[in-house]
Amino acid sequence: MTILPAVSVRAAALGTVLFFAALCAASLSVGVSDLSTVDGTEALDTLLISRLPRTLAVILVGAGLAIAGLIMQTLARNRFVDPGIGGTEQSAAFGILLATLVWPAASILEKMVVATLTALAGTAAFLLLVRRLPPTQPYLMPLFGLIYGGVISAGVTFIAWQMDLLQYLDIWMNGDFSGVLRGRYELLWLAALLVALAWWFADALTIASLGKDASLGLGLDYERMVQAGLAAVALLSAMTVVVVGMIPFVGLIVPNLVSRLRGDNLRGSLPWVALGGAGLTLGCDVLGRLLRYPYEIPIGTILGTVGAALALWLLAERHERG
Repeated sequence: MTILPAVSVRAAALGTVLFFAALCAASLSVGVSDLSTVDGTEALDTLLISRLPRTLAVILVGAGLAIAGLIMQTLARNRFVDPGIGGTEQSAAFGILLATLVWPAASILEKMVVATLTALAGTAAFLLLVRRLPPTQPYLMPLFGLIYGGVISAGVTFIAWQMDLLQYLDIWMNGDFSGVLRGRYELLWLAALLVALAWWFADALTIASLGKDASLGLGLDYERMVQAGLAAVALLSAMTVVVVGMIPFVGLIVPNLVSRLRGDNLRGSLPWVALGGAGLTLGCDVLGRLLRYPYEIPIGTILGTVGAALALWLLAERHERG
């Protein structure tokens, strides 16, 4: 892997921060209502009730999913997995469907608890199964993850079809921020706490990425660290699916792009992974609002297209590097 010189890294970092600030301003200004043509009270209400909560939700979701992807790649020791590829988000969607069928009166928080448990089980099963794959074939893991997630998604869709809940399930399977308002996103602030905890335990995660034997030799409780990492990935994914639905590729693309600028220093790269995830998600959300203005394209659709193109580019570049 080629790491850019220090001057280039600083320039890229400054450009990223400025671009992110511009995206925040665009997110606050883009909408069906033209704030310049309404009275001050209505404009302030629109800003505080709708646009600011939506912008904050997009930032928290993007940062959380990027960090979840980085943690999952560290634990799996493979750059081409993320919660969407490893079945985590699909398992969380199964948890929401299960809670709806068994516990119809469950609150959003209660559904998130169930979704976290199913996401944790699904992710643990994925990591357990991929240990049987040969380490000399890195592309087998994402291929297996796509099949694994597809099987879970097919099972969830079949159950929803049997219970006449396909339209309900579609809300969770395709991410969309159009319904985010003040009072309906605050659960996502937990993502900021998990990002901070990931930075705090960055060195331990780096040691865990060396494998069980090396971790034990360096005095790290490997099993406990893996369990903590799995819990963080499951909780971040479950929060996202419960509040806004499944959002693909953020956890796959951003850690790979940041590693080309910052290298493999997890503590040094983690803040930029969070910022990059927030920026990518925010940019795609603004794009979805502008392409068919005043209508919206869900961010799950936009990121599915943009993320797939970036993922193919990453694979092609890795192949060219040998």
